Amino acid sequence: MILEHAVLDVRPGQADAFEAAFSQAKAIIAAMPGFGHLTLSRCVERPGTYLLLVRWDTLEAHTEGFRASPEYQEWKRLLHHFYDPFPTVEHYREVTTA
Repeated sequence: MILEHAVLDVRPGQADAFEAAFSQAKAIIAAMPGFGHLTLSRCVERPGTYLLLVRWDTLEAHTEGFRASPEYQEWKRLLHHFYDPFPTVEHYREVTTA
């Protein structure tokens, strides 16, 4: 399992519109092969900042499957204009749990 991590800084005044767009966009990513689960959380201290965590079966399911798909173009259209700056996306492998 791979965990995708992205901190999303949404332009001021756009949080409600972003959340509405994300409600549409999550169906796109959820239908992709290799998708496992996602959570979108809003920061308490900085309400314009969100944390997106996505579980993928493999790194390639995200980087090659999703990002190279026609569906990703719709994801971009719905969401990418909300970010400033554009987020850094990183991938993690679980080491331990408690």
